[in-house]
Amino acid sequence: MNIISGKNKNLGFQIKLLKDILLQNNTLKIILERLESYGLENYYVAAGSINQTVFNYYHGYSLENEIDDYDIVYFDKDLSYEKEDKIIKEVSELLKNLNVKLDIKNQARVHLWYGKKFGHEIKANKSVEEAISKWGTTVTCIGVRLVNDKLITFAPYGLNDLFSLIIRPNKDNFIKEDYNKKTKKWKSKWPNLIIIPWDND
Repeated sequence: MNIISGKNKNLGFQIKLLKDILLQNNTLKIILERLESYGLENYYVAAGSINQTVFNYYHGYSLENEIDDYDIVYFDKDLSYEKEDKIIKEVSELLKNLNVKLDIKNQARVHLWYGKKFGHEIKANKSVEEAISKWGTTVTCIGVRLVNDKLITFAPYGLNDLFSLIIRPNKDNFIKEDYNKKTKKWKSKWPNLIIIPWDND
């Protein structure tokens, strides 16, 4: 079942359009298809590879343009490093011939290392959906997976911002400095983006 918040009469159309765009990115298509066969539970391909594929589509660029990595996120209550490392190695092997950078993370473990890496602590996530809903922009908070050729979509802030190329801050686990750095970088790559300033939202 698709989980998308916000009032939107065009939801069915948006889901179809999102699937049509994303599956034109051949790398993303292969990742989605292979992950479905791998059998990982509670997972999504999410964040940059999703929104940036759409950015590229509306800018007329190659759909894989400027996508640095492909985020694969899942939720496993086993918090051991060893279990996460096993999943990372297996999924990396599954996708190794694509020659792209993968960022594979158990979202149940993020709070264990986030503070040391980013300088401020966060609470433990209770689900992969909760983790996605706290990422730094509304267009980043989108995850998808394929189930029987159906695109399952989690988008807690809807898809209107994505298809309007609007970048809006989500302040749950983000700070102004990092938002400004990210939006400046994105704007230089995709000039038609509309950036909502941190203090105006």
